[in-house]
Amino acid sequence: MRTQVGLASWLGGGSVFIVLLAVFSMAIACAVLLHRLVEQQALVRAQLAVASARELMRRVGEDALSDARVLAERPTLQRLLTDGSNGIEPFLQRFTQTTGSDVVALLRDGSVVAESSQAVDWSEIITAIQEQGERFVIGPKSGGPLIWGAAAPVPSGDVRAVALRLATPELLARLGNQVGAQLRVVNFSTYHAPPDDPLTPVHTRALADTSRAAESMLDRGRSYAASLVLAAQTGEVVGLLDAELSGAESIAELRSFNWILTSTALIVAIIAGLAGMFYGRWLARPVVALRDLAERIGRGDFSAAMPGIAPLEVGGLALAMNAMRENLISLTEALRRREAEAQAVLNGVVEGVFAVDHERRISYANGQVAKLLGRPPSEIIGRFCGDVLQPQPIDGERPCERLCPIVHARTEAHSARETLCVRDGSKRSTIIQSAPPIHGVQVQILRDETDLEAARRARDSVLGNISHEFRTPLAAQLASIELLRDGLEGMPPEAQRELIAGLERGGSRLMRLVDNLLESVRIEAGQLSIRHQPVNLSEVIADANDLMAPLLAQRQLRLSVDVEGIAAVVTGDAQRLAQVFVNLLANAVKFSPEGSTIYIGGRRLEEQIEVWVEDEGPGVPLGSSLTIFERFQRGTEAEPDAPGLGLGLWIVKSIIDRHGGSVRVGRTAEQRTRFSLLLPLDKGNDT
Repeated sequence: MRTQVGLASWLGGGSVFIVLLAVFSMAIACAVLLHRLVEQQALVRAQLAVASARELMRRVGEDALSDARVLAERPTLQRLLTDGSNGIEPFLQRFTQTTGSDVVALLRDGSVVAESSQAVDWSEIITAIQEQGERFVIGPKSGGPLIWGAAAPVPSGDVRAVALRLATPELLARLGNQVGAQLRVVNFSTYHAPPDDPLTPVHTRALADTSRAAESMLDRGRSYAASLVLAAQTGEVVGLLDAELSGAESIAELRSFNWILTSTALIVAIIAGLAGMFYGRWLARPVVALRDLAERIGRGDFSAAMPGIAPLEVGGLALAMNAMRENLISLTEALRRREAEAQAVLNGVVEGVFAVDHERRISYANGQVAKLLGRPPSEIIGRFCGDVLQPQPIDGERPCERLCPIVHARTEAHSARETLCVRDGSKRSTIIQSAPPIHGVQVQILRDETDLEAARRARDSVLGNISHEFRTPLAAQLASIELLRDGLEGMPPEAQRELIAGLERGGSRLMRLVDNLLESVRIEAGQLSIRHQPVNLSEVIADANDLMAPLLAQRQLRLSVDVEGIAAVVTGDAQRLAQVFVNLLANAVKFSPEGSTIYIGGRRLEEQIEVWVEDEGPGVPLGSSLTIFERFQRGTEAEPDAPGLGLGLWIVKSIIDRHGGSVRVGRTAEQRTRFSLLLPLDKGNDT
């Protein structure tokens, strides 16, 4: 019984201690955090107060400028100056009483003509006007309050009206009531940073960083102060503006919160302690019974009766645990052998094999997966499969979101073709075969079909395009040959010439198709070489026009060439550039209405020349200005018969890119389709 009581005491006492420690730790932490928060709020209030006060003082300077301008424009003042009357000074004194200015005066050629009072040193005022302009602020070198002033010229004569406002205690008290703080302005001319002044460190930090206010807590939180530098228009420091707030309100709030927090913590601790003691006593009873049972099992007494709080099969549980231990040892050895066998099989297969958990994190990957992805196992295991495989997005969305084969395979086996973006920048075409999950684990087989898919696409593309594009001109040529053969003796010469011209056009078209196919093969294989030499652009375009003359005549198209615009020498390969313009003209001929005009023009742009080919066709569909230059990209349903292989514009872009230029398509104001080329000019021949 003593052991049970002791255990209950330990459990209850531990519960009480932990609860008390947690409650008081939270209370202390809350108090400290609140104290810091109150301090920060008070410092921020001090910063806002001093910033607001500086803004109010800036307005004081604006008021002084307004007073000076009003004084300068007073007709009475102008009359008194003209008459030379002795009533100027009484007039100035009355003006200060009505406007709120402390001192007003009239200056001529650096000397005082008249003033309302003799409270300032006018030599410093005159110097400040010369240096700072119509608005100025100075700290008198002889001491005293800072002066905000302004000068305005009197319309008649060379006299300037000056209005001054001093940082008097009355002004600071009025501004302090507006910002809710006690204000003080220190004249920097006479400031000597007294070491016993608590604001000296604040002044030092404010002078070190004049762009922001320096703040500090004074007298252990009884007050908070902030200081800002006051500078003249020239950037010269003329004074320090201090704002001080009382901390009595913050201290009272802290004391009230601490009292409430302490009382709450004590009440919670007492309740938790009592509950812990009762819970410890209740919890100790089954623990003591289990201890007694463990001692009997240790002595081999498996026939002991179990108390009501414990199962009667405790003795049998001990024997079952011992048998389970032996079974676990043998089972672990068998599992290790099977794991080694499975690892050998998985590393020997050609395909990649990996497994994921319910959250699609990779838990296993064989060597083929690491080799295919170019990643070490440390960057594969434990990561989300989509981040490792990097499947190519479909319509801007990763397949992992909605088309993941792993998710689809959770109901039945599923396979999908995915394009993976490998780390080295290449793309791999793969087939992922996913199996349904077993005990939360899904196995996938990853088969690389990049080379097979590339060969299949190349074969299908070439065969399909060749069979379609070559059949039409060949059929037309065969028909023309049959007509020539049947009517060779009786056919009029004009008809024979027409058939021969058709054969010539068909041959030219077949030649262009063959050239484009061969050029695409060279580009795809990386064998397209560009010679960099001076090329006369006009001659290149003339050669292209000669090659396209039969097609232009067939469709009754006119060609307008801006000879002056294209007269330039570029750096490049004449043969390749001629092929570029042949393809662009062929594209224009294909889409231009019969009897329309094709325009070729150009203009110089510093170190480049822009050349364009325009036609009056329907234009490029919306959103196709970039995809139209892709390989095997063909026109829409609006494209005429025999549209081509879809290689011409791709070859144009490939050749122009290798020349260091660019190509784009757009629509002109005349509703023509314009293909524009940018080519670098040859610097040695550029005139």
